[in-house]
Amino acid sequence: MLTVRPILPKIEGGRVQGLLQLVEDGIHLVVAALLVLLAGLLTVGVVHDVIKSVQGPYREETVVLSALDNGLVLFIVAELLHTVRLTIRNQTLDAEPFLVVGLIAGIRKVLIVTAEAQKSFRWNVEGIELLILAGLILVMATAAYVWRRSTRPGDYFPLQEARRSLSPEPSPTPVRGRGS
Repeated sequence: MLTVRPILPKIEGGRVQGLLQLVEDGIHLVVAALLVLLAGLLTVGVVHDVIKSVQGPYREETVVLSALDNGLVLFIVAELLHTVRLTIRNQTLDAEPFLVVGLIAGIRKVLIVTAEAQKSFRWNVEGIELLILAGLILVMATAAYVWRRSTRPGDYFPLQEARRSLSPEPSPTPVRGRGS
């Protein structure tokens, strides 16, 4: 009698679960490949823009703004790629990397708004936008802090942990000094 081995990996819940897991991993790999491609294109674009603006007549403000804007977008792409990698490795979706991406995006927008408003700042438009962005950044930073502290409490008291691991265990018998 012939025995047929299943092609799909056996995961809790049977072959359908295994098939869905493979499809999900495939989607994550496609997203990771697209993010790597995007990071490469952004890097080439930033280098090209800097070289082009240095060669010709340039305004320092434009060069710095463009490099900063594209550099922070590249940082966001790298953080998203890190998130996809963690998702593939751990098979879970963690909220912390998305909070970091949100923080970077918020800070990027604040830098852009303040650089553009340097010439003519108006409270009615840029001021309200900056206040909302500052509040959003504060909320996301607090959420990231609370999330990390609740999931990795050892990260917040490293000196106390190090002292505990370095201090010798107290001996059961008291040690007497010379004068006693």
